[in-house]
Amino acid sequence: MTYKTEWIKCPVCGSKTRLKILQNTELKNFPLFCPKCKQETLINVRQLNTTVIQEPDAQTQSR
Repeated sequence: MTYKTEWIKCPVCGSKTRLKILQNTELKNFPLFCPKCKQETLINVRQLNTTVIQEPDAQTQSR
C-alpha cells in the first residue's frame, strides 16, 4: 500500500519546511516553525489540507 506524501509549506513565505506528511496524517494545533523566515505558526492538517489557526491578539486587562 502506497501513500501520497507532501512537504508542509510555510503559510508566511511559502517555502518548504522540514516536515513531510502522509495522506492520512492529522495534526491539531501544531506549532510549525519555518527555518527560512523564522516564523512559528499554529496549523491544523487533515488529508493533506493545511489550515492556519489565527491567534487572537493579546488584550490588556482593565481594572
